[in-house]
Amino acid sequence: MIPHDVPTARQLVESVREWIERDVLTETTGRLHFHARVAINVLALVERELEIGPGQADRHRERLRVLGFESDEELAAAIRSGGVGESGDEAIALRAAVWASVRDKLAVANPKYLDADRG
Repeated sequence: MIPHDVPTARQLVESVREWIERDVLTETTGRLHFHARVAINVLALVERELEIGPGQADRHRERLRVLGFESDEELAAAIRSGGVGESGDEAIALRAAVWASVRDKLAVANPKYLDADRG
């Protein structure tokens, strides 16, 4: 349950993105057309983050917990000091967790890169 009425933040962002796609992009050229495309991409990224970000955050916290850390900073410090992931099962688990985090980031930033990975 969210404390805000409709339209939601996601709906507002979607509406602005669609307006730029439908009305602004089709009526512009040159630099303004380019910037409209950039704005569309940014708004699409925000939409994806609003939609899937909370679930990703939950999964990320769980991955950290399984590795024995409460934060990215703790994990990074352990990696830098050589205290984690040097070999064996721990290294496999660490690589899997980092790879899952990268895939989650790509799913928000540019899911087309994930599709290219499958091809």
